[in-house]
Amino acid sequence: MENKNPDVITKNRLIFLFIFIIFCFVIIVLRMGYLQLFNVKASLSELNKLSTKKVYGQSVPRGRIYDRNYNVIVDNEGVNLISYKKESGMKNKDEIELAYKLAKKLEIDYSALTDYNLRKFWILNNEKKAEEKITKEEKELYERRKLKASEIEKLKVDRITDEELSIYSNLDKEAAYIYFLMGNGYYYDEKIIKEDATDEEYAYVAQNLSELKGVSISTSWRRTYPYGDTLRQILGSVSTSKTGIPQEFKAEYLNKGYSLNDRVGLSYLEYEYEDELKGTKDLYEVKNGKKTLIKKGKRGNDLVLSIDINLQLALEKIIEEELINAKKEANTRFYDHTSVIITNPKTGEVLAMASKQITTTNDGYKISDYTTNLLTGSDTPGSIVKGASMLVGYKTGNLKIGDIFYDKCIKFKNTPQKCSWSTSLGALNDVTALKYSSNSYQFQLALKVANVNYYYNMPIKIDSSALNTYRSVFNELGLGVKSGIDLPFETEGYKGKTSNAGLLLNYAIGQYDTYSTLQLASYVNTLANDGERLKLNLVNEIREATKNDELGKVKKKYEKTVLNKVNIDKIYFERVKEGFKSVMEGYLGKGYMGNSPSPAGKTGTSESFYDANGDGLVDTETYSKSFIGYAPFDDPVMSIVSISPHVSHKNGSSTYTSNVNKRIVSRICNIFFENYK
Repeated sequence: MENKNPDVITKNRLIFLFIFIIFCFVIIVLRMGYLQLFNVKASLSELNKLSTKKVYGQSVPRGRIYDRNYNVIVDNEGVNLISYKKESGMKNKDEIELAYKLAKKLEIDYSALTDYNLRKFWILNNEKKAEEKITKEEKELYERRKLKASEIEKLKVDRITDEELSIYSNLDKEAAYIYFLMGNGYYYDEKIIKEDATDEEYAYVAQNLSELKGVSISTSWRRTYPYGDTLRQILGSVSTSKTGIPQEFKAEYLNKGYSLNDRVGLSYLEYEYEDELKGTKDLYEVKNGKKTLIKKGKRGNDLVLSIDINLQLALEKIIEEELINAKKEANTRFYDHTSVIITNPKTGEVLAMASKQITTTNDGYKISDYTTNLLTGSDTPGSIVKGASMLVGYKTGNLKIGDIFYDKCIKFKNTPQKCSWSTSLGALNDVTALKYSSNSYQFQLALKVANVNYYYNMPIKIDSSALNTYRSVFNELGLGVKSGIDLPFETEGYKGKTSNAGLLLNYAIGQYDTYSTLQLASYVNTLANDGERLKLNLVNEIREATKNDELGKVKKKYEKTVLNKVNIDKIYFERVKEGFKSVMEGYLGKGYMGNSPSPAGKTGTSESFYDANGDGLVDTETYSKSFIGYAPFDDPVMSIVSISPHVSHKNGSSTYTSNVNKRIVSRICNIFFENYK
């Protein structure tokens, strides 16, 4: 019979526990004996691993960036760094004393010192006075956990008077800012006190390292731009030694294995090609406090762009000059920028790209780089899309080569009539309709695509399928879709949300959806290539890093990339191109591309709107000018797009419209064919 006596049960459990402990102890002793007698080598190896760690050195210089002719347009130069990393035993008062030592010898820009950080510095230097700013009642509330420590600290900060802060000299403020830098960021990170220290400052720290506890010196690098601000926005930016990885990029870069103090690409080419440009850091083995280099790092790989820097410089200069000239003309109050891109239509290579913005100041005109607008902005294109509209007609079978429409105004019930720019264009075929930029021809074609038997002043309702048909073909040609350029942040433009008869007709003449300058470049190249849409590209080669200034071996070379082939017979593309050639021979396009050999192109004027008072609402009707073209007609070596929004406005003191867009295109085309035949 089972014994249920509590004392007996307890005694049996203790005996079992005692036996189990002895058993475990014997196993441990035997295991230790085995390791000491038979596996000493493995044990020492494991111990060695535990006492050894691998660490990386500082960020290495990034790869250079060249133009297509191997001119360096982004380089690196060495800079002196003065840093601080808190050592054990360092207290606040020690760091404040150190900050004053550095402030007396280093020239530090402390303009970023905030009022809050200065007040915190005052508290550290006046602990007793700061404590007296807290009342007895507030201290009691804190002890009873009715007030948090952070709330007590805030009360101290808020109660520091301006008079108490006024005693601080520039030296004090400089020391306060240095102290802030010493504690800013993560505890275990090395903090940059000064980047680009002078040789004298560097020497002072080097000679006094024993007295400047935690302070160290090293060399780093910074990006340099031999051509100044040329193409600066598109080249992109890099974080500094002081900032490391900014907050908004931390998750992305830390997931890739970066350290918080690494320098990284933040925008455009520097960001897009980060993996190639970043390089690899020195790898060290640290054992028993001794650091040994085990793998030498190397700078990043180099990029060779498709850009021709001399053509780029010429383009930017022309735009700047013509912006100023145009602002002196009548009716240009709201005109503020022009965007231009020049490409090789056979490959998709970008040869030059620029956008400049002009503002009026008390000191005259100010020109700013606005090149990112080519990617992120979008404009109403106007008549330059009429080639695409013709192709919609051909593809759907609603337009045959040589079809003649009589140019006339179109009128629907309860709506204003819609006409061409002239009421005397007469009978036009598909080529002359492009030559004279007939709106009516496109209106009548759009109604045929929509299966509408038009008569004057008819009531009308059009199914959205017609607009979808147009958009589908436009997308194939590169309008309303991304160009695929090797840059981040590209927009798709604006796509209208509603559909009706008037909007369909507007769409057909480029007065509804908006497109970026890059999309328009993709579109004109697709026309020139008989329907083969190519990816736009900025980087031609990636070159392996070298130990000197020489170019390394080609790691990767750009090959033209076909994004899609438009499903329309080549004969129809040839017909549109014939129309574009006739534009350049006629009144509208004559001289637009300067002395370019056998040019083909299309001019455009669009009705647009402008926010005249800066309240976020467009309130002023304006006119914008656009142009797309390529040359020579039979074997193009270049294409160009130029957009000049708001060159004139309605209800102004004059009806004059500036020719600034034509002047810019003409001048740069002349330079291109004088030097790049």
